[in-house]
Amino acid sequence: MAKTLKLGLRENWWQFTILVIINAFVGGMVGMERTILADLATSSFGIDGKSAILSFIVSFGIAKAITNYFTGKLANRLGRKKLLLLGWIIALPIPFLIIHAPSWSWIVFANILLGINQGLTWSSTVIMKIDLVGPKNRGLAMGINESAGYLAVGGVAFLSGWIGSAYGITPYPFYIGIVLSIIGLLSSWLMVQDTTGHMQSERLSADRQHPNKSFWEISLTDKNLGSITQAGMVNNLNDGMIWGLLPLLLMSLGFALEDIALLVAIYPSVWGVSQLITGKLADLYQKKKLLFWGMLLQGVAIILVSQSVGYWQFAILGIFLGLGTAIVYPTFLAAISDYTSPAERAHSIGIFRLWRDAGYAIGALISGIIADVLGLQPAIWIIGLVTIFSSLVLKFRMTNQ
Repeated sequence: MAKTLKLGLRENWWQFTILVIINAFVGGMVGMERTILADLATSSFGIDGKSAILSFIVSFGIAKAITNYFTGKLANRLGRKKLLLLGWIIALPIPFLIIHAPSWSWIVFANILLGINQGLTWSSTVIMKIDLVGPKNRGLAMGINESAGYLAVGGVAFLSGWIGSAYGITPYPFYIGIVLSIIGLLSSWLMVQDTTGHMQSERLSADRQHPNKSFWEISLTDKNLGSITQAGMVNNLNDGMIWGLLPLLLMSLGFALEDIALLVAIYPSVWGVSQLITGKLADLYQKKKLLFWGMLLQGVAIILVSQSVGYWQFAILGIFLGLGTAIVYPTFLAAISDYTSPAERAHSIGIFRLWRDAGYAIGALISGIIADVLGLQPAIWIIGLVTIFSSLVLKFRMTNQ
């Protein structure tokens, strides 16, 4: 019989805090390149096509999506900590590949490794935090987790952009990744404990059990889980578009690199900070309403971005886009956990994150092709319309539970 361990944020605050800090390192690895890779593509490799430039996001999204699935599938079998360590080992060569890249294919390969790193490390920390806190504070736990990760995305995005504008696009901005990957690996190895036992304790004490869900139920056919999954995919679809096209749009409007760095950083920074509040909302209010309003706010903000030309317009809309994303992001994971059993939770989260992060690849690919054919503004507002449609699916398909 499995040993009963105490569940709760207060009871496991030390391990929880370590995992929050490690997830900030995980987010920083993405932030390292979020501002400057589009500029690197044009200035260092002479790539002009939007879909070609966004190929690094496509490779990242596909790799992360597939890795998410296997992380969820293997979490109970191999243990959370082993997957976390493997993710950091894979991160070590990434900044060196980008610094010494003789061709754009090296950048694409580096982003395949980055996707695997993110799938293993971010998924592991998500699962471990949910294991630790139990059912009462899942929303708050996910809010703190995602806040740390995306604050790091925004902060490092600004820092790398500032370093790039002051000292050149390579190699100095990518030294950040060298430091983050080494500290992330050492802290995970020396300070993190596996949390499989906490999951087993919750399973033994749970007062209600959900039947196991199949891959296709979580992906599509279950009214609640399928609705959450499609919204997660659309959320990252529009994030992949913003990641790739917003710097290009700002460049086309004549913004300097340091201004682009700040404007690009506003959205993930607001997204990160706000989740400290919105995560707790998922514990207090109906998740369906939070998901609907968050996706709707994103869609409207994206459409307005496509029509903007001024610095303050982009800054204000970045705030609203960050708020909309902050409302839904921790709610997604809390809701998936609500509708699945403790023993199946890691696998269910893995399936959800498979589709959610496939959105990066789909968003970058579709928006890149549309931008090449119709232009940047049409590509952006079309993705905004898709996001609004996703909000309506949540409103009319999910139950009011």
